[in-house]
Amino acid sequence: MIVALIDSGLGMLPTSAWLRKLRPDLDLMLAMDPDGAPWGPKPVDWVVERVVGTAAQALDRGAEVIVLPCNTASVTALEHVREFVGPDIPVIGTVPAVKPAAAAFPAVAVWATAATTASRYQADLIERFGNGSSVVPVACLGLAEAIDRGEKERVREAIASAVLRTPPETAAVVLGCTHYPLVVDQIAEALPDGVQLFDSSEAVAAQTLRRIDGLGRPAAGDGTVTVYLSGRLGELPASATNFDAGRILAAPSLL
Repeated sequence: MIVALIDSGLGMLPTSAWLRKLRPDLDLMLAMDPDGAPWGPKPVDWVVERVVGTAAQALDRGAEVIVLPCNTASVTALEHVREFVGPDIPVIGTVPAVKPAAAAFPAVAVWATAATTASRYQADLIERFGNGSSVVPVACLGLAEAIDRGEKERVREAIASAVLRTPPETAAVVLGCTHYPLVVDQIAEALPDGVQLFDSSEAVAAQTLRRIDGLGRPAAGDGTVTVYLSGRLGELPASATNFDAGRILAAPSLL
């Protein structure tokens, strides 16, 4: 079974790596979009067209499950993709872990891109799952882009800026962009001691596997990882191997 994961850049790596670790026999199709990245600042209609078009290409290439391990894509295009592919193809989106963080801590910050921070989607999540806690959105300007480009100093600067804008009483930080787990150690080091981090990539992978199991048909494959770059067959960007998740996906096989 081929599982297609769609994102503009390296934000797909954490969820993809979890899928490979949990079910190494799955065949993964990683559909990145370097020509159109980043998606966050683009108009909504443009993002919808790009994501739905990528999903269409994935189906043409044999994908049976679609995952959007990207908050921008999920916020903007998830329902459009579901409508396009129909009820027989599972489509799994990404939801920032506001609910478990707010259930456990009285003061929470949600780090995300500017687009996600400004979205009605995130505001609704906070309203629905805030659980009476103080939940503060923090836009991490340029962090996802710096991770994609492997710009280590810009990553450090963006994290430091986000820390300064995070209320001092914050007890937990939700990583509301799928790029951010790639630098989770740096984020943890920059935050005050004791602040807990919440990341949804493992949960998205687990939900994907539940949906696959619910299809009732064989899922085992060869454990291959195929990469498409704006529709062209390619390879993982060299910067992907800067991260544990990228190295897991670049390995020949986990079988």
